[in-house]
Amino acid sequence: MLEPPNLKTTSESDIPAPVSIQLLLFVDERPSSYEHIRQIQGYLDSVKTDNLWELQVIEIHEQPHLVEHFRLVATPALVKVAPEPRQTLAGSNIVNQLKKWWPRWKLAIEEEKIEQSKNGQNIAKTSESLNSLKYSSELIRLSDQIFRLNQEKEELLQQLKFKDQVLAMLAHDLRSPLTAASIAVETLEIAQNNQNIQRHAQLKEQLYQQARKQFRVMNRLITDMLQASKSLNGQLQVKYSQVFLPELCEEILRQYQDRFNAKCLTLSQDIPQDIPLVYGNQELIRQVIVNLLDNAIKYTPEEGEVTVSILHRTTQKIQVSVCDTGPGIPEEKRELIFEGHFRLKRDQEKEGYGLGLSLCRKIVRAHYGQIWVDSILGQGSCFHFTLPVYR
Repeated sequence: MLEPPNLKTTSESDIPAPVSIQLLLFVDERPSSYEHIRQIQGYLDSVKTDNLWELQVIEIHEQPHLVEHFRLVATPALVKVAPEPRQTLAGSNIVNQLKKWWPRWKLAIEEEKIEQSKNGQNIAKTSESLNSLKYSSELIRLSDQIFRLNQEKEELLQQLKFKDQVLAMLAHDLRSPLTAASIAVETLEIAQNNQNIQRHAQLKEQLYQQARKQFRVMNRLITDMLQASKSLNGQLQVKYSQVFLPELCEEILRQYQDRFNAKCLTLSQDIPQDIPLVYGNQELIRQVIVNLLDNAIKYTPEEGEVTVSILHRTTQKIQVSVCDTGPGIPEEKRELIFEGHFRLKRDQEKEGYGLGLSLCRKIVRAHYGQIWVDSILGQGSCFHFTLPVYR
């Protein structure tokens, strides 16, 4: 975790200037954030004789409400909160942008000083300037506490709701495969004492397959519930490292080859080998890709096509896409499918609780990414998610 530097104030004399430039620097947990902090502080130190400046470093995962408040779309981002008007510098070249804007900010402050002097406001404004960032920091701290309390409340409500849903699912959904498996086993038991049935080896094999299938269904349902339960209980631990997506995707696709062959599906790949490393947890990313592939295979009809591709979308983001030629998803349902336990009408006879996509979204968001779906009814769906580039 980054160690944000203490709030820093610099002045060319013991008597502070009446106006200060107050800055907030938003960073994430990528290693490159250290370098961005160093460069920005280095430039500010070089202009310390110009004006009083105040800088606070904020990690976005610790105060996400501020990210939303300032409507930030990329990190790192440097926000000038005072004097007005507010201004945001973002991207990998913040120092160059800062060099461009600093003379303008300095000029604005000089004009403000002259105006204050004319109006006899120097002392009052000086005191206000010294206390403004302290007040803002305290307000940020209190806002962060309120946000965390509301978040904990929401998580507790979700856990209670989930437990109620699990009880209803266990009473309803597990009954069908359990009954089917029991019938198959009982029929096999009867067959042991019935010479006519014993002669039909094919029937016995069908009964064995039916029992095995239903046990797999129950195992999959229970696994989905446990994964979702861990996520809701805050046990989604993300240990970040460098991940080479092409190698990971190709390994997963090799493991799925038999399933593609069983349905005579065509697998198309667009996986460049010059894709940069991403910043994430390999096993969690694997889980997202596996869930999306499971869905693609399940909904693609025989002799259909599944496509897996990787795109270096921006300097900061890598996009992974899994597409199928299945029935597609209605437009009004494309956001709901990422909600826990939501299932399309077409899925009522298929195994699963609809937890997979919900878990995928939680994992992708934990990686500072996005997940969404594009779909055309009758032609297929494409699920996309993004991950940050390792810098």
